Amino acid sequence: MARVGAKDKSLTPAVSIVVVAYQSGRHLETCLAALAAQGFSDHEIILLDNASSDGAPQAAAAAHPHVRFVEAGANLGFAAGVNFAAQLATGRWMALINPDAFADPDWLATLMAATGTWPDVKCFSSRQLMAEDPTLLDGLGDVMSGAGFPFRGGYMGRDPGPVAAGQVFSACGGAMLVERDFFLTLGGFDERLFCYCEDVDFGYRMRLIGEPTIVVPAAVVRHVGSTASGGPRSAFAVFHGTRNRLWVYVKNTPPLLLWLTLPLHVLTTALLFLRHADRHEFKAPWRGLLAGLKGLDIALAARREAQATRTVGSWAIARAMTWNPFDLFLRRVVIKRR
Repeated sequence: MARVGAKDKSLTPAVSIVVVAYQSGRHLETCLAALAAQGFSDHEIILLDNASSDGAPQAAAAAHPHVRFVEAGANLGFAAGVNFAAQLATGRWMALINPDAFADPDWLATLMAATGTWPDVKCFSSRQLMAEDPTLLDGLGDVMSGAGFPFRGGYMGRDPGPVAAGQVFSACGGAMLVERDFFLTLGGFDERLFCYCEDVDFGYRMRLIGEPTIVVPAAVVRHVGSTASGGPRSAFAVFHGTRNRLWVYVKNTPPLLLWLTLPLHVLTTALLFLRHADRHEFKAPWRGLLAGLKGLDIALAARREAQATRTVGSWAIARAMTWNPFDLFLRRVVIKRR
């Protein structure tokens, strides 16, 4: 059973910062310390523990009594954990940050300033740098390729320095800002995904109703990455990434684009599997693909709902993607300013 810490009901902050923790270790304390140092102080912090066994959430909550501590009682996964916390949040805006991500002091202020610059935009993404080497990008917004493969723009590439804000396909859930009521109205993250690609799925559903996402490169966090899952190439990460990528593609791609891009999707899947084989990664990608195919009925049921509420045509979705195959294979940053 979940245990929820008390909240001062007399206060309604502008922003609810949500941290979903699972086996986060020492990084969680660093994350919360960085949030405590934010220049934008009109916020609450909700720390949701997904039944960690390392004691880090309890220790961090004790060290930061201003944090509202929630114990889920089980490992809900990232998607359901965020949804749970969103129901408890009271701010108009909800900021998500991973427990192994460390925000610059002006991170939240910069994102909130962007809401004034783009008053009609509901979702904003950040610049994520590698914590161990901040000269490298962890990501600058999420990109969707024409083959239906999402990727984090610029991952492991050199930080390009000053970059103007603009549209990306979707925000990375590791450091994003979203209008809370909009998030809930759209259904939040798809809990069937558990973790990985739930942020891309949410951004895709935004795109289907004509809502863009803006990346704010001046809003910076430093991210360790995949702390709970054992690394981006762990069996856990590869399995969930492979399965969820297929589900997101089937669920959200408009009919015309689905049939036009299906050969590209199959070809790219085959090329990716060859790369896994070259790395001697065999079992996890096949398990993920088979689980994705086995669960296609789930994705197709979700597809009917997503397509029923779609308000834009295939061309609008196609324009939001990148059709340059080198962008995908080189993981380039793709920011659109139109």
